[in-house]
This record gives sequence, C-alpha cells and structure tokens, in this order.
Amino acid sequence: MASVTGLEGIVAAETELSMVDGEKGLLIYRGYEAKRLALELSYEEAAYLLWYGQLPTEEQLVDFCVKWSGLRALPAEVKAVIDLLPQEFEMMSVLRTAISAAEETNRGTWSPSLEGALRYTALVPSIIAYRYRRSAGLEPVEPNPQLGHVANYLFMLTGEVPLPAHVKALTAYFILAMEHGMNASTFAGRVVLSTQSDMASALCAAIGAMKGPLHGGAPSEVVHMLDAIATKERAEGWLRQRLDEGQRLMGFGHRVYKTFDPRAEALREMIIRLSADDAWFELAVYVESLATRLLDEYKPGRKLYTNVEFYAAAVLRAVNMPSALFTPTFTVSRMVGWTAHLLEQAGCNRIFRPQSIYIGAMPETAEV
Repeated sequence: MASVTGLEGIVAAETELSMVDGEKGLLIYRGYEAKRLALELSYEEAAYLLWYGQLPTEEQLVDFCVKWSGLRALPAEVKAVIDLLPQEFEMMSVLRTAISAAEETNRGTWSPSLEGALRYTALVPSIIAYRYRRSAGLEPVEPNPQLGHVANYLFMLTGEVPLPAHVKALTAYFILAMEHGMNASTFAGRVVLSTQSDMASALCAAIGAMKGPLHGGAPSEVVHMLDAIATKERAEGWLRQRLDEGQRLMGFGHRVYKTFDPRAEALREMIIRLSADDAWFELAVYVESLATRLLDEYKPGRKLYTNVEFYAAAVLRAVNMPSALFTPTFTVSRMVGWTAHLLEQAGCNRIFRPQSIYIGAMPETAEV
C-alpha cells in the first residue's frame, strides 16, 4: 500500500456545499460562484445558502436575521470563564475554551442541529470582542440587534457604528472565507463529529487547526511584508532581495489554486470600488503586480498568483483590525462553513479511520 503524505488528492467525503477547482480558478457555493456572492449578498444571505441549500426570500431573510441577532449575547457563565483565563492566552485559545464553556449540556441523542450551528456562529464574534475589550481595559460593548453580523462585530470591537464601506469590504471577505472545501480545520471538525461527539467539540478541533500558522496566520505576514516595503520606490529592491535569499513572498501561491485565486479577484474588485484613492491599498495593488512579474522571472512556470490572504490583509488593515485578531476574524467568517460541514457529516456519518504504514524497526523474530 502506497502512502500519501498529508492525504493530498485523497477523497474523504462527498459534499454539496462547495467545489474548489484550482486549475480553473473556481470556488462554487451550492451552485453559485463565491466571488459573485461576495460582491452582491449580505453575509446572512450567503450563510442561509450554505445552511439551507437555497437563497432566502425577503421574508425568510428578515426572520432569519432576527433569530440570529437574538443569539449573540454571551451567557454570564461564559463571561466568567473568559475572565479567569490568563492574559497571555492567545485569542484562539480563549475562543476554543469559551466554545467549550458554551456547550449545550441538555442535549438528548446525538444529532447536531442547525439551531446549534446558528448559536455558535452568533456567539463567536461576541466572545472575541468581549475578551479584546476586557484585555485592553475597556468596557465590553453589548451586541446591537439593529446591525448585521459583520457590522455588529466591528461595533462590539470599537463601540462605534462602522462605516458602510468598511462593512461592505469586510462582508466580501467574510463570504469568500466562509467555506473552502476539505481544508485542515474543516477536516478536523468532521473527524471529531464522525465519532458522534458534539458540535462544540468538533468546533474546538477546527479552531485548534485554524490556530496553526500554516492555516490561519497568513494575512498577518502579508501586513508585515507591506509594512516593511512601505513605499513603491522600495518595493522592487525588497522583493528581489527576498527572492534572492530563497524566501517566500507571503500572499502569493496556493496549494490548490494554480491560476488566479477567485477570492483574491473579488476582494480586489471590492476594494477598488470602495477605496480607489487609498494610499495603502494603492501600494498593495502595486506590490501585487510587481511581485507577480518577479515570481514569473524567478520561478518560471510555477504560476504563483495572488491568493486571498494578500487582499484579506488589505481589507483587515482598512477596517483597522488589530493584527492579533486576524486569525480570530478569519474564524468568525469560517464558522458557517464549519457548521455546514458538521451538519452534512451527521447526515451521512461514517467514522473516519485512515490507515498508516509502519516504517519502524521490527523484532528479529517477527515474520515479514
């Protein structure tokens, strides 16, 4: 039996949720191109599509949003747990612990529900905002039921109603990041749920995988890169030195996409619409164009194009998101995709049990 390191190319499940076509640069959510959804829909509409399999009517959307906003308030016991955690805990560790504390204990037979998916998705921004403000010595801001999911997240972080342009840009990012096939965190969650464990445990596994810098940490590195470049005049020299040293350019290339990342294309279009005169974004666009040309020069045939993390960094910087919250914010967006996968797993469950190949020593008496 041949081994496949990292399970690359191995089919682990069938799904109706999304399709990632790396060769053609396609990301499909239930029959719709994700980049079009990101430019045209609210986050709630896209979430409804993934959870229910269809876009909502106007009446359904109103009822759905009311139900969603009613689930945002943090229970007192969850706040108490968060307050007990050491200040040095990273936000992802806080989030993992708080989700455990928020676990529904009065469940009967094993059956993860859409109501649970909505509840956990509604709670995650509140957990992050509560911890962030408490750690900064600020009074926590309670959820605003008049604001949508994305706008309310920014409101709870800052205490101010966000600019419409910022909400639109962050909404586009959230929709594009909400689901992406059988990635590491989604797989981790499905594996845990396949044992008939509860949704909270599966989400904690997904959060643990997202915490790893190879999965959820790239936007921060893009910001560091752009900050180091600082100006157009410094760009080529900085990039060439990095490439001469054999270093990676953050925000370029993707394990799946072998052409333009459709998520990056949509974010680029959204940012141009909203902030074409923004100096920092202008630098990002310039660096993207220059870096793509240099990568083709240094690594011909590799097809290393801009990925979603590059423009995600531009969006997160535009809304003044602290870099320490980049991965937690990615997690806010991905909750819908994770929970949709958990519900799908429950609907046709079989426990995951891959094989391994032993390559260690054998006792002398053993027959091979």
